[in-house]
Amino acid sequence: MSRIGKKPVSLVKGVSASISGQTIEVKGPKGTRSFTATDDVTLTIDGDEIKVTPRGTSKRARQQWGMARSMVENLVTGVSTGFKKELEIQGVGYRAAIAGNVLKLSLGYSHEVNFAVPAGVTVTSPKQTEIVVEGIDQQLVGQVAANIREWRQPEPYKGKGIRYKGEFLFRKEGKKK
Repeated sequence: MSRIGKKPVSLVKGVSASISGQTIEVKGPKGTRSFTATDDVTLTIDGDEIKVTPRGTSKRARQQWGMARSMVENLVTGVSTGFKKELEIQGVGYRAAIAGNVLKLSLGYSHEVNFAVPAGVTVTSPKQTEIVVEGIDQQLVGQVAANIREWRQPEPYKGKGIRYKGEFLFRKEGKKK
């Protein structure tokens, strides 16, 4: 039995859902998202709750049960509150700035890195050393944050680079004479 799949997903105030076949569409104040479940699970709406049940006892049906429920919950969370990833930049001369739809990063290279922000995500830089990635699609928000972090991952000796806010970085001691 899936512990995650057993729990129904409750619809928050201002969020509505509709099911057609195996596709569920969720509408909320931040936008509309949809998800198509596999044939191994059944989606039903009971009042203000969405329930996901398996269509058998096979291993695949049990796997899809928990996964489908998590996906539906992410749809509801995305259209109601949205998702957010915060990045911080550490290093002398390292900074970020937004110019239109382009994130300009100075990361110690001989040139400035221009990162084109994809559609469906908003990237802001409240300070020169902070980047905030927001959107309604959890996968897209995480992927954009990972792509930005990839330009200069934090190194273990001085800690310079782009890291997630609150990320622990194992620091190493340098050479000894």
